Amino acid sequence: MELFTVSLMSASIEALDRLHRCLNEEFVDLHSDIEAIDQSVTCTLNVDYEVKEIQCLAPMPAFNLMEQGPAVYRKAACAFASYILTELEPLLLKAIIRKQFHYEEDKEIETVDLYCRNLLYGTLFPAVDEERVDSDMLRTDRERRKSKVADELEQYLASHTRINLDGFVTFRLSTYWEELREVVAYAVDEYVMDQQYQEFISLLKYFVRMQEIKLPIVHVLHKGGSEFALYDDQFELLEAVPTDRIVAEMLETEMNMEDMIVSTLITVSPQQIVIHTRQPELPVMRTLETIFELRVQLCSDCGHCRSYFDDTAIQTAAFNELKGRVRNVIP
Repeated sequence: MELFTVSLMSASIEALDRLHRCLNEEFVDLHSDIEAIDQSVTCTLNVDYEVKEIQCLAPMPAFNLMEQGPAVYRKAACAFASYILTELEPLLLKAIIRKQFHYEEDKEIETVDLYCRNLLYGTLFPAVDEERVDSDMLRTDRERRKSKVADELEQYLASHTRINLDGFVTFRLSTYWEELREVVAYAVDEYVMDQQYQEFISLLKYFVRMQEIKLPIVHVLHKGGSEFALYDDQFELLEAVPTDRIVAEMLETEMNMEDMIVSTLITVSPQQIVIHTRQPELPVMRTLETIFELRVQLCSDCGHCRSYFDDTAIQTAAFNELKGRVRNVIP
C-alpha cells in the first residue's frame, strides 16, 4: 500500500539521498511509535533516481492505516521539515535577500546572509561555556520552526498521497516564509547600521590624523564601567577640557558609547594614549584602539595600575567585611 510519494524535481541525486537519510533517521523508532513490534508491518522506502521520487510503502493487510498511519505521517513530516531547514533554508534566505531586499552584489548578499545565519544558527558565536545559553536558545528556536513546518506537512500528508516538496515550500509555507523574511529584515538593519558605524569610525580616524599633536602622552584610567579619568605625563589629573564642538555633535548623533572619553581624547590630541584598565576586553577598548590606532597602549600591570586597582580592591574588601559585621550585629 502506498502511504506517500515525495518528489524533488529540481534537486540533485545527492539531495535526494539526504532526504532519504532524513526519512530513515525518523523511521528508526517508528515501531515503538505505532506500537507494532511485528517486523511484518515495517514501512519500506524506495528511491527512484530517474524521476527523483521516494515512495513509502506499507505491507497489507498487516498495516492498519487508521491506527498506524498518523505516526508514519508525523515521522515523514518531521523528516521533510528537517530537510527543509537544513538543505533549503539557506537557499531561501538568499532568495529573499536578492528578490525582496534587492541586493545584487554577491559580496553584499554573502554578508547579509552571514548576519542571517548568525541570527538563526549562531555561526559567529565562539563555542565556549558562556555562550551555552545562546546555543540552547538557538536550538530551541530551530526546533520551534521545525515543528511549525512539520505541522503543516503532516496535515497535508493526512489527505494526500503525493507531495512535491519544492512546490509545497514555495506555495504552502507562507507563515514560514514570513518568519524568514523577518530574519532577513533584521539582518539587513544590522548590516546597514554596521556599515554606517564603520563609515563613522573612518571619519573619526581621519579627524584624528588631521589634527596637530597637542600633548605628548595622556594616561586614561578606567575606573570601571563607563567611568574614566584622564592624566597628563606627570600623572596629574587633567582639568576639564572643552570638547571640540564638531566632534561632540558627531558623537552625540552617531554613537552610543562612552562618548565623552572619545571626544576629549580627540580634542586634547595626544601623541600617545596609555589606557590603564583591568577590563581590556570591553568593546570601548577596541573602539579606542580602532580610532586612535597605534597611539593606544593598553596597560593592566604597571605601578599606576597596581596602585589604583589594588587600593580599590582593598577598600572594596574592607567595605564588604564591614557590611558583614553590621549584618551580624543588627538582629
